[in-house]
Amino acid sequence: MPMSRPAVAIPAAEAPLRLQRSRYPEPFASRMAGRDKRPLGELFGLGHFGVNLCHLQPGAVSALRHCHSRQDEFVYVLEGTPTLITDAGATVLVPGMCAGFKAGSGDAHCLQNRTSTGVLYLEIGDRTPGDEAQYPDDDLRALPVDGRWAFFHKDGRPYPDAGGAGA
Repeated sequence: MPMSRPAVAIPAAEAPLRLQRSRYPEPFASRMAGRDKRPLGELFGLGHFGVNLCHLQPGAVSALRHCHSRQDEFVYVLEGTPTLITDAGATVLVPGMCAGFKAGSGDAHCLQNRTSTGVLYLEIGDRTPGDEAQYPDDDLRALPVDGRWAFFHKDGRPYPDAGGAGA
């Protein structure tokens, strides 16, 4: 039986939503309410980097504020006006603006929707092996274990049942 081939092209807004809203352990996962991701890269069989079409409802956040040791990240705003939170403070973004986060910089970041309308953006990140994520505002660390993220307290204790492919 022949293997199915990845899609050639699709309307991004019609891509299936990621079923699991967050792979963070509690009490962090519930903080991702109002965030939806449509994994686009996987639809095309991309393995070296990920691309997600993300929607933030009013009051929602993209992720816990974090930084990566080996993964570069990039966001491009399509609709709405999210607030980018970095170590330097808050910056309001508008459609057409983008931001990048160099691996190993230590500059923790996230997007917040502080408005009354939705935000739509693309997030792109590479999949460099051995990446680790730090969360300066929370008792959380993410480390790769058997090809998946595993979440730990900052003192090294694992969170129960917390592992996945991404936040």
